[in-house]
Amino acid sequence: MKKLRVMMLVHYTLVPPEDLTAKDDPRLDKYRTEFDVKNALLELGHEVQVIGVYDDLSPIRKTVEEWKPHIVFNLLEDFAGISAFDYSVVSYLELLRVPYTGCAPRGLILGRDKALSKKLLTYHHINAPQFMVFPLGSKIKRVGKKLEFPVIVKSLMEEGSIGIARASVVENETQLIERVAFFHERTQGDAIAEEYIEGRELYVTVLGNHKLEILPIRELVFGEVPAGEPRVATFRVKWNEDYRKRWGIEYRFAENLPDGMEEKIVRLCKRIYRTLDMNGYARIDLRLTAANELYVLEANPNPGIARDEDCTLSAIKAGMRYEEFIQRLVNLGMARRALNAEA
Repeated sequence: MKKLRVMMLVHYTLVPPEDLTAKDDPRLDKYRTEFDVKNALLELGHEVQVIGVYDDLSPIRKTVEEWKPHIVFNLLEDFAGISAFDYSVVSYLELLRVPYTGCAPRGLILGRDKALSKKLLTYHHINAPQFMVFPLGSKIKRVGKKLEFPVIVKSLMEEGSIGIARASVVENETQLIERVAFFHERTQGDAIAEEYIEGRELYVTVLGNHKLEILPIRELVFGEVPAGEPRVATFRVKWNEDYRKRWGIEYRFAENLPDGMEEKIVRLCKRIYRTLDMNGYARIDLRLTAANELYVLEANPNPGIARDEDCTLSAIKAGMRYEEFIQRLVNLGMARRALNAEA
């Protein structure tokens, strides 16, 4: 395996301290993904420079010109504090003609915009919840018969379950208007309300550019959540381990899927990935109803890849060591650039 010069792009507050080496260091929670990826790259024998970015692209150009990295490992999730601008940095890398890991600009734009992605998928006859968008700064309109309650209210562009709580699942227009106003104030961005789909929540990792691989399916299981309560991946469910333990909520590999369902999920997720022009890696979030219908909730380009994330655990289940998984992402980035150069 060729040893590479790898420039890691991270948020400027997430550059791991040089003295952070112990896995039991209390600071590790903040830098988990960045620490894991950097150490995996070093274990693989690559040279690594970590570059912190906020609203200035000049450190990227300076490093490219002076150090000439073979590839950029992209861990940025926003630019200038705006998550919707994450594609801008990748577009800049395209202009510099530097290979990078993860999704290209168009896939980032299509995947992040929950409304646009649902429109595209629906056009291709892929089930997605009905929805309405509530732009920031406009009068919050009533839904009438356009949506069937209950609905779940989310940020249109933010990821990581930002702002999502049990109160996000609303039963009437009064609650809907209140929750949309909450998201407008909290995120200073547009909100989306989509029909709540009751069912099992499945997470499917896809790897590849043209030839795609579907990794073992994960599931979010709501063990002790009372019957009738909405079962959603709230911010506390996603980020608070104590909360999950209290309610018997756990992430695990999906079991006892109906006959033929796994093959159906594989075909569906490949269609979604290609429809949204994704490459590198992504995670597709699905709901499986009691009637065995599949609905796409979200398609997430460049999902979390710390050692304990769902994508990583799926890769390990598929037979890869963590370092092999990280190298696979590097290889996919290099391969996409080589293919583009030939074109």
